[in-house]
Amino acid sequence: MGSFRLTIGQYFPTESWFHLLDPRVKILGTFVIIILVFFINSFISYLFLSLFLYISYKVARIPFLYLIKGLKPILFLIFITFIFQMFFYGGEIIYKIWFIPIYKEGLVKGAYLSLRIIFLVTFTSFLTQTTSPLDIADGLEALFKGLKKVGVPVSELALMMSISLRFIPLLQSEVERIAKAQMARGIELNKGNMIKRLSNYIPILIPLFLSSFRRAEELAIAMEARCFKGGEGRTKLRELKMKKSDYIYLISIVFVVILILFFIQ
Repeated sequence: MGSFRLTIGQYFPTESWFHLLDPRVKILGTFVIIILVFFINSFISYLFLSLFLYISYKVARIPFLYLIKGLKPILFLIFITFIFQMFFYGGEIIYKIWFIPIYKEGLVKGAYLSLRIIFLVTFTSFLTQTTSPLDIADGLEALFKGLKKVGVPVSELALMMSISLRFIPLLQSEVERIAKAQMARGIELNKGNMIKRLSNYIPILIPLFLSSFRRAEELAIAMEARCFKGGEGRTKLRELKMKKSDYIYLISIVFVVILILFFIQ
C-alpha cells in the first residue's frame, strides 16, 4: 500500500533553488497556475504545462517518478471522470458499445477534465513538496494579513491549513498501519467485487477516526501547554524578504501564462 500514497502534504527536503524561494511567491505562483489550468482548452497547452512541471521538478531535485507514484491514488477518480464524460456528455456519436453511445465531444471533454485533475494535484503536491508546513503557514499569513483589519483570524486560519496538509501523510501512514494489522487478523481487503472490497475497509475506518481524534487532542494539549494564543504578539525567527530569485520565478510564471493564453492556446 505504500506505493499508493498521495504526495500532497509530504515535504521533500533538499537545498534546491525552489526550496529557498519565498513561500509567498510559491503560493502565489501555484494559485496562478491552478487558475490557468481552468482556462486551457488545447492539448498543446497542456503539453507545454507538462514541460514546465518537468523542468520545475528537475530544478527542485525531486525525482519525477515521485510525482508519478503520487498520482496512483487518484487514478480511479480520473477514470470515472473520463468515462462519465465519454458516455453522457452528448454530441456526435463515433462508436457504440452495445446500446451505449460514445461521443466525440465527450472524449475531448473527458480528456480535458482528467488533465485538469492531474495538474491540480501535481502543482499542489509540488508546492507542499518544496515548502515546509511552517513556511506555508507563514506565507499564507503574510499574503492575507490585510484581512486582519476586518477581523479575520488570518494567523489561526493559516495554521489550520498547514496542520491539515501535515495530517495528510500522517493519515496515510495510519491507514497502512491499521490495514496491515487487519490483514494479520485474516481480513482480505482486496478480494471480491467492488461492494465487497468497500465493506472490507469498514474495519479500518473506525480505528482511523479514533486515531485521528487522538492525534488532534494531543496536538491541542501540546499547543495549550505552550500557551499558544494565535499570531497576536508573536515574533518570527526568519522574516520573509523578496530576493532576486523570487522575482525571476514570478517573471517565469507570467511568461508561461502569457505564452499559453496568447500564443499557444
